[in-house]
Amino acid sequence: MREIQLRDAKANLSAVVDEAIDGKPAVITRHGKKQAVVLSYEEWRRLSQVPSFGRLLMAAPVRAGDLPARNRSKLRKTDF
Repeated sequence: MREIQLRDAKANLSAVVDEAIDGKPAVITRHGKKQAVVLSYEEWRRLSQVPSFGRLLMAAPVRAGDLPARNRSKLRKTDF
């Protein structure tokens, strides 16, 4: 991913956006620090629709016999 200074990105915004649409995102720097990323809308949508870990677990193809039975016995006593 290429880096471009903010002032150059302002001067060439149309070209930066065109490159992002073509699959070449750019990191915009200000005072030498990475501040923003320009990427295509489609790439942003793809990245922002990542399912949560909980949804991935719920969608896992797990059958009842795949998991061990839960141990429901009383907890052991401990001395502190």
